[in-house]
Amino acid sequence: MSHTTDERPLAGKVALVTGGSRGIGAAIAKRLAADGASVAVTYSKGADAAASVVKEIERGGAKAIAIQADAADADAVRNAVDRTVSFFGQLDVLVNNAGTVIPAKVEETTLADFDRVFAVNVRGTFVATQAALRHLKPGGRIIMIGSSLGDRVFMPGVAPYSATKGAVKILTQGLARELGARGITVNNVQPGPIDTDLNPSSGEWAAGQKAAVPLGRYGRAEEVAALVAFVAGPESSYINGANLTVDGGANA
Repeated sequence: MSHTTDERPLAGKVALVTGGSRGIGAAIAKRLAADGASVAVTYSKGADAAASVVKEIERGGAKAIAIQADAADADAVRNAVDRTVSFFGQLDVLVNNAGTVIPAKVEETTLADFDRVFAVNVRGTFVATQAALRHLKPGGRIIMIGSSLGDRVFMPGVAPYSATKGAVKILTQGLARELGARGITVNNVQPGPIDTDLNPSSGEWAAGQKAAVPLGRYGRAEEVAALVAFVAGPESSYINGANLTVDGGANA
């Protein structure tokens, strides 16, 4: 067999995808691996799901590990970054995908639920980013998974969640401003309604979301992963501080 250099766009890169055991995170992890990266995924619950993502990536010939870490636990998040680097020797791409939503009317939202959504979606993202910055080199990528609801709230019941994603959007811009001098880009990919366990296209909150999308359907996790892979790759080197929406036109 003749030895050829690996031409895949992420060959030789190491990516960490938080919340990578299912849904959008799993699709991102698999796509980055298919593009040549070695991938670490974190999960809060569901060790089996995380293990199956790792197995699928390994079957495709790439390297992967799963690390238990609740995004609301700062020490666990920092440990996950350190374990990724000690296992693979480097870190090139951080995908801040871990997120949660607890849909409820404002009057019915407990402060515990409010705090949980901010702890995972905003604080966890900040902690992971801070930890990754000790390892990222020029050319490094930080990619947030925000939400189209961080730009425009087209449905009731998600005010605190939308507030977290608005925070992620402006956090992205602040980080891009700060980290550009180090050659590290920071971008925010904002999915609209995507068919996942967290937001199934057959769920009780689905009809109103579908109605808001000009394409008239939910998106697939792979459609988000495709944009993340592009932003992680070499051709996106001048995209920085951008909010890139994948929502079928919901925010048009």
